[in-house]
Amino acid sequence: MLAERRIGFVGAGAMAEALARGLLASGVAAGRLLAADPEPERRRTFAERLGIEALAENTDVLRRSDVVVLAVKPGLVPGVLSALHAAAPADALRVLWISIAAGVPLDVLASALPRAARIVRAMPNTPALVRAGATGLAGNAAATPDDRRAALALFESVGVAWEAPDERLLDAVTGLSGSGPAYLFAFLEALIEAGAAVGLPRDAAERLAKHTVQGAARLALESERSPAELRRQVSSPGGTTLAGLARLEELGFARAVAEAVAAATRRAAELGAAARAPAPRRAPSRDS
Repeated sequence: MLAERRIGFVGAGAMAEALARGLLASGVAAGRLLAADPEPERRRTFAERLGIEALAENTDVLRRSDVVVLAVKPGLVPGVLSALHAAAPADALRVLWISIAAGVPLDVLASALPRAARIVRAMPNTPALVRAGATGLAGNAAATPDDRRAALALFESVGVAWEAPDERLLDAVTGLSGSGPAYLFAFLEALIEAGAAVGLPRDAAERLAKHTVQGAARLALESERSPAELRRQVSSPGGTTLAGLARLEELGFARAVAEAVAAATRRAAELGAAARAPAPRRAPSRDS
């Protein structure tokens, strides 16, 4: 699906590097990948680490690519896209656009591009950096089934990917898997502190906690049993696990997680609404 396409990255930051690394590992030739970034040091690092050409001009990436991955900060998106459209309108219509700019809706992306531009919006998460990511994505009406399959293949090179039937569900994806790693890191921090508090040396608490989280996640992924069944499997009547779980329930653990996901989902929706809002007009100066 991707081996014969030329894929360019506008922005050569950590997520662009992760995606490029995943594509290389999945068999895409380095010669079919390129990137652009305004920072010379970032271009040098990207090229040295991956063996991929890194350029200064975004327009060069657009003209030489079949798929353009927009990997810039959300606030820069409208300006970057408008400049690319103005510089190379035919190419802006020709390529498949894939945006990983958090919170920037499809209609905002489309407003800066040709009317028939094919666009996929994606929400990857940071474990993509170690090829263990979870990505939700949605395409606009112009994106073809082949475009959607290509986008899925790109993100599957760094983990798992799910195509949402409705773009609005990407807010929930953001609340769950986009922000989810931070919840797990917070849990891991708390688990390490708790281990130290009951007498474990801190280095032992950290090592045991990290591998406990890793092992539990791997078991959940590889087992045919549901998380609820796995939890019951290790919860012997009158045992230590049930005692700990009962205390978590008393303190509202499940409710806290639900509230965290809901709060992040609401914030994602707010960011999308803010991206749609027109920029405020500047008040006229006294000299105007």
